[in-house]
Amino acid sequence: MSEKLFTVAGTATNPDGTVKARFANDLVARIKILNKAGCTNIDLMELPRPMTKLEALEHLQSLGRDGDAGYVVASKLAEKQTLAKRASKAVTLRTGKDVKVGSAKGKIATTRGARAVEIGLADSVEHVESVIGKEAAHEKI
Repeated sequence: MSEKLFTVAGTATNPDGTVKARFANDLVARIKILNKAGCTNIDLMELPRPMTKLEALEHLQSLGRDGDAGYVVASKLAEKQTLAKRASKAVTLRTGKDVKVGSAKGKIATTRGARAVEIGLADSVEHVESVIGKEAAHEKI
């Protein structure tokens, strides 16, 4: 796992509507690049100290992001935590293919609602539907 440090972190919406977690070391330059690429809802902030991606995501989550940005931060944080725990084995969280989890095999969530339940953001897919809407909860990831 990379130990590269970043001084800026946040989220931005791509022109196709997907929200992504972003990391950089120069706030102004990163905003210019994202604007030029057609990104919207750019929400970047200076971090209190240089941090790894995992630390930066934990910091962003502690600030209480909501909506799509909150979902993306929590999802990416869960991914980074899994990778940190299993540094010797890469785990792809978006494929939906069977992966070996401990001694048993499990299927990775393929929808936003199932993923939110999987990482502990919600108790059920119905709860996710009530927060982000039925269509968004069943959107493929």
